[in-house]
Amino acid sequence: PVHPLWQSPLTIPGGTRQSPINIQWRDSVYDPFLKPLKISYDPTTCLHIWNNGYSFLVEFDDSTDRSIIVGGPLENQYRLKQFHFHWGAINDWGSEHTVDSKFYPAELHLVHWNAVEYPTFEEAVMEGNGLAVIGVFLKLGARHEGLQTLVDALPAVKHK
Repeated sequence: PVHPLWQSPLTIPGGTRQSPINIQWRDSVYDPFLKPLKISYDPTTCLHIWNNGYSFLVEFDDSTDRSIIVGGPLENQYRLKQFHFHWGAINDWGSEHTVDSKFYPAELHLVHWNAVEYPTFEEAVMEGNGLAVIGVFLKLGARHEGLQTLVDALPAVKHK
């Protein structure tokens, strides 16, 4: 099924690297040569939370290599720029992507850019190897202290 926000196939842009993606478990292939993905975040690089009019973003200082990911399928290290969430009006769906056509209540996207190859985030966005986004599917569950800290701060960013 098509995500409720993408009801008309005619509105979905073309190309092979477009969202949303339905990850099909049976088509997944194990790569024994894939190195571990190393995540190294410095919490002091967090700058602020801002409201862009339809969601909120948590932005990071990306002027140095203090919050980075490296390894996995990446040829370079990538700097953390921001993270944001996708969620829906109801708990049945909210994730941008799906696994075997299953939606999750929400999805976290950690957006990184290739500061080895490109001088700015804006330039990296335009290139095929410019961004690396980690997507995390979120389920409903017990209180999560780390997320609760963020939720508690959201009333301060009610307006764009």
